[in-house]
Amino acid sequence: MTSLPETAPTKPAGMPPAPSAAAPDAAPASECAPVPTSEDLLALAYRSHEVITEHQHAGGAYPASPTFSAYRGYAWLRDGSFTAEGISRWGDVDSADRYHDWVSRVLGARREQVDGLVADAARGVEVPLDRMLPTRFTFDGLDGSDPWWDFQTDGYGTWLWSLVAHAQRHGGDLTRWLPGIEVAVDFLAAFWDLACYDWWEEHVEHRHVSTLGAVAGGLRDIAESGVLDAERADRARAASQGAATLALNQGVVDGHLVKWLGTAAVDGSLPSCIVPFRLAEPGGELATGTLSRVAADLDVDGGVHRFRADVFYGGGQWLLLSALLGWNLAVAGDRDGALRHLHWIAAHATATGEMPEQVPDHLLHPDTRAEWIERWGEVAAPLLWSHGMYLILADELGFLEGRSL
Repeated sequence: MTSLPETAPTKPAGMPPAPSAAAPDAAPASECAPVPTSEDLLALAYRSHEVITEHQHAGGAYPASPTFSAYRGYAWLRDGSFTAEGISRWGDVDSADRYHDWVSRVLGARREQVDGLVADAARGVEVPLDRMLPTRFTFDGLDGSDPWWDFQTDGYGTWLWSLVAHAQRHGGDLTRWLPGIEVAVDFLAAFWDLACYDWWEEHVEHRHVSTLGAVAGGLRDIAESGVLDAERADRARAASQGAATLALNQGVVDGHLVKWLGTAAVDGSLPSCIVPFRLAEPGGELATGTLSRVAADLDVDGGVHRFRADVFYGGGQWLLLSALLGWNLAVAGDRDGALRHLHWIAAHATATGEMPEQVPDHLLHPDTRAEWIERWGEVAAPLLWSHGMYLILADELGFLEGRSL
């Protein structure tokens, strides 16, 4: 999802410290809500599955948000692939299969386009960004009709990781999705090292560590799966190793991963480089240092900001990032820390159990929030990615085992 339309307010040049007080009009829900019971948490997991599958398109796509003006009618590979992981963990194999079928069809239909891109790059032709594969698609697999910041490679790596994880969990045959897999691998192998937009559709001039982590992890997992021919598997491994080496050599400062190469700042997406993408091994010094720095800079009361210069809707706390950090804490053995994030997310679901994209409890730049509401309306709710990440964290903590209610 984006945070910078063409008429967006200008971002601060510096990286101001995160405020410790809530915006004047916000009463942090986590300070008021009772601690949810196990039954409450499981009921919200049921509701998350319901919201996701209710809005899944007949063709298999997971809409980013069915109601939000800027997201309605589009599916992102990044959002959808994390959502599919949550659905796969829930055990809804059919829904996850249909999502992966959709991605494979959409990418497989672009075989000729990718062949042309790769051939031009091999001849030394500089390929303009508007010829690259997009980061979002309409439900019928077409490019969007409105201008967007589309060149983002992380979604392709994320899909490969999500697909392999789903197939391994449920005994799926990866050859079912081979047309899309081969297109994704060829595209990433040719263009992984280019600067591109980040998770938030910003800063196309930089190489982002979270992007490199997703590319490295997805290509490694698909290369190890055995579904690729030998030559393509070798190219996938080489690109995976190249992305990982670049990120680890130039994307580490003071013992932690950074937002992009050449900065010391962090981003709420960085925990993905540990779990699930394994750029840094869980429990290792780099992983521990990264999680500690992200928590210190971006976690307030269990809710996680994207980055400290964020002005999108005032720079609120994102439910999906709280789940991502909690997921990492759970894998690292910090169950209490992970539960803190699960409880925070549950406290910020709406009365009908829908999860928004972000909440305004502790806005980083509250003076910019009204401009976004005027431009695009209220914050996206439901955001299917938020629901998918809740399912992942709830499963990691054991709340989906032998479920009842």
